[in-house]
Amino acid sequence: MKNFYRSAAAAAILLVGAEVSQGAETLKYICQLKPTTGNQAHGFVKFIQRKHSVTIRAHVEGLPPGKHGFHIHECGDCSAPDGMSAKGHFNPGRHHHGGPSAAERHAGDLGNLNANAQGVADYERTDSVIHMTGSDSFLGKAVIVHEKVDDYKTQPTGNAGARIACGVIQTKEDFQKEKQ
Repeated sequence: MKNFYRSAAAAAILLVGAEVSQGAETLKYICQLKPTTGNQAHGFVKFIQRKHSVTIRAHVEGLPPGKHGFHIHECGDCSAPDGMSAKGHFNPGRHHHGGPSAAERHAGDLGNLNANAQGVADYERTDSVIHMTGSDSFLGKAVIVHEKVDDYKTQPTGNAGARIACGVIQTKEDFQKEKQ
């Protein structure tokens, strides 16, 4: 048991050291996904600023097994029962819809979540198209999980169907204040 605690302490020191060696504190945003009416999908999306990119990590539960479109939408408003108050995909560059690796795509095109047989999806990718700061920042926008797969072709939405979860992107600090 002592070895376990020593290993855990060493790992914590390494993690703290890695964070400090990057210089200034890493900017983080978080989005708590809540189900739209009649759905069970829920979870979290975290956005972590890197030097020239953003790492996106998501954990979503309560999904039907299979692929689900996953996008940042232009309005941070999840008040409509069907999530339509979040409006269309976040697209400050006015590009065509595409997959996350496409040369041309909406900034909000994050691809698909892939839910396992238990309805759980984990997602991680690093993206150099989206920005956490500046005029094209996605802070305050919404994340939407759709009922169907994003085909990466159909304009302007990828034919991903209804919205089954919605959440507003906020700073880590604002999220923590809200939870108190």
